[in-house]
Amino acid sequence: MSENKTKPTEVTVADFIESVDHAGKREDAKVLDALFRRVTGEEPVMWGPTMIGYGQYHYKYDSGREGDFLRTGFSPRKAKHSIYLMGGYCDDGTSKRNEEVLSRLGKYAQGKSCLYINKLADVDLAVLEELVQLNWDAMNRIYPPAD
Repeated sequence: MSENKTKPTEVTVADFIESVDHAGKREDAKVLDALFRRVTGEEPVMWGPTMIGYGQYHYKYDSGREGDFLRTGFSPRKAKHSIYLMGGYCDDGTSKRNEEVLSRLGKYAQGKSCLYINKLADVDLAVLEELVQLNWDAMNRIYPPAD
């Protein structure tokens, strides 16, 4: 089995955020970091060169592949912010609740476990926080944190 290529790094989140080229994306990243810290109560960790993760979990697929990944997080990418909402990917009930919450969010695009937002001004931050909380709670239910 191949290993997960995206792993925690030693780079600090503060240093990474300060290195974000576009000033607007950099400021949005600071707002997102505060939001994720508030919801999760976790100190963030860099996963690979661009992903900011809060918490982690261990997964194991029926195929036997297993590994560790962030519970939730984001990446301030050049084109759009990627918001990682793993709860809806891992749980059909959460996926359905996500749809209702997303109907109130604002302008976004969506992948399987990612939400893409051009800039935070395009969305309702209270709704985004609700969405992050919903998925954080689902991940903690599905993959209880180790004490």
